[in-house]
Amino acid sequence: MRLPPHIGEGITQTLIMRTKRLLPALALALMPANVIAAPAAPPPPPGVAACTGCHPKSGGDAAIPQLAGHSADDIIAAMKAFRSGTRPATVMDRIAKGFSDDEIRVIAAWYAAQK
Repeated sequence: MRLPPHIGEGITQTLIMRTKRLLPALALALMPANVIAAPAAPPPPPGVAACTGCHPKSGGDAAIPQLAGHSADDIIAAMKAFRSGTRPATVMDRIAKGFSDDEIRVIAAWYAAQK
């Protein structure tokens, strides 16, 4: 059975309108969760690679602690103390001397933001 042209057009227009309204919702529903989730954390700043060779991502101990989650002020103070020689170290005194105050601040802020 063939519909008269004016009725067929109405049905076609209705289907097009419904499709246009449902398409964005369908696309959103089919997206992987990680695309919809909060934006990814910023990448580590330059210099962090010098830390990750020894400092673990989690855990650690008194000799080589985890840095993530420590306050930026504590990390900055430790780095400055290592650099000046007022805090005893086997390696950190030499590593700390390779960073400027600005680099230390950026790295400390990044580690403080990690949880």
